Amino acid sequence: MRYRTLANRGFILPMRLHNAGSAYEGGSATGSRARNWQPSAAGPNSAATQNLTMIRRRARDAVRNDPWAKTAVTRWVSNVIATGIQPYPKHPDRAMRMLLKQLWADWTAQSDADGRLDFYGQQALAERAMFVDGEALAILRPRLPRDGLTVPLQIQSLEGDHLPVELTHPLANGNEIVNGVEFDKIGRRVAYHLLPHHPGEYGRMKSAFLPKRFDSARIVHAYQILRPGQVRGVSSLATVLLRLKTLDNFDDAVAFRQEVSNLFAGFIKKQDPTGDGIDPIHGGPGEFDEDGTPIVSLEPGSMNELAPGEDVAFASPPGAPNDYQEFTRQQLMAAFASVGIPYEIATGDLRNISDRTLRVVVNEFHRLIEQHQWGTFIHQWCRPIWNAWLEALVIAGHISAADFKSHKREWQRVTWVPEGWAYFNPVQDVKAKTDEIRAGLTSKSAVILAQGEDPETVLQEIIADNEAADAAGLVFDSDGRNGKRSSGTQLDDDPADPARQPLTT
Repeated sequence: MRYRTLANRGFILPMRLHNAGSAYEGGSATGSRARNWQPSAAGPNSAATQNLTMIRRRARDAVRNDPWAKTAVTRWVSNVIATGIQPYPKHPDRAMRMLLKQLWADWTAQSDADGRLDFYGQQALAERAMFVDGEALAILRPRLPRDGLTVPLQIQSLEGDHLPVELTHPLANGNEIVNGVEFDKIGRRVAYHLLPHHPGEYGRMKSAFLPKRFDSARIVHAYQILRPGQVRGVSSLATVLLRLKTLDNFDDAVAFRQEVSNLFAGFIKKQDPTGDGIDPIHGGPGEFDEDGTPIVSLEPGSMNELAPGEDVAFASPPGAPNDYQEFTRQQLMAAFASVGIPYEIATGDLRNISDRTLRVVVNEFHRLIEQHQWGTFIHQWCRPIWNAWLEALVIAGHISAADFKSHKREWQRVTWVPEGWAYFNPVQDVKAKTDEIRAGLTSKSAVILAQGEDPETVLQEIIADNEAADAAGLVFDSDGRNGKRSSGTQLDDDPADPARQPLTT
């Protein structure tokens, strides 16, 4: 070992004379497994956009024609969005909260600029675009009072193709456009350059494909961020497209082999290959195909006598390969694992899986869904729409502009609540929630929110139900004020009746 003195350090370090190999096999450049593995060193945007157009075309084609790709996007969207992720405002004034809820409920049916979906249908469309195309786009469209909307705002959903991926260049003012998105000098998004029409639509004038600049405050852009600095999204199907295509070709080959094999019911053997042109089954003139081969057909339930010297050998077409089922299952498990969906949920194949194991699988899937809901979709899609909706309320005069400006944070505070997960075992699950509330580990409001409901609305419904029952003189087991009694018992109007007396503790 030779030593090298570091003059300015005052100490020496040992320097080995030979070059050590890579400490990690994954970083080695030698060996049969690593020699041909030279991956791309592209940055986050170069990697995402280099073949983005081709990936989208293949992903859309797979969803149109491949049942497993279609199943994947359907399962994902139904779990992320379900019937909708709803906002519950947190304004300190209860009257204001109720006003916001009512205005929102009235507006959701008017939110779509195309007039085909409600707001929660647009959520599902956006999530579908994020899964298939890699990203979802929308323009916030202010409206005029004469449009007659509850809130003068609508959302125009767009495909990511409207944002030209090839548009990358510096601007004279010091800003820079990266894949259609404009950034200022300190890296903030300030604008989007969108095509007015989809580039895949034909018959448009050339001017229809000139990008138009939109302020970033008017654009909603949501996508899964996989690397820091990533500007555009990539389809969730990108890692499985070739696998699904190969599996589809394999299925087609097996099915075609079966189809061809089943065309041959049997073969007639003759001692005299020249034949006399007589059909041995019915004894009449035979039928021949284009190359002169005789065609003999069999009818159900027929019994026929063959000519002397003739025999019949029935075909035994081969079945699917012995490992066909297991091979297909393994490929689908890998494909669905890549997009984050358990094989059992995607396919419905629950063979050899217990309820306890299934619960573990589903709980892990729910954790992944919730991470996506809160980390991506709610933050990137729902939050900017809520803020723009509040500003539209101010413009429409529903809320005070001065109060909104001075207490903006109070107005913007909102809890987005996805639809709750269904119970595995309703009796056990509800009892567990009840025990948690009684033990002080959670609150009724938290349990109600977890089910996708509004605690204030549920409370008002309970009060209304109790008042209606009291007015009709009815007592139900579900009414905790009156203890356990026979369900649906009608009480008389005698105030001395013990059942009419208040409970004591």
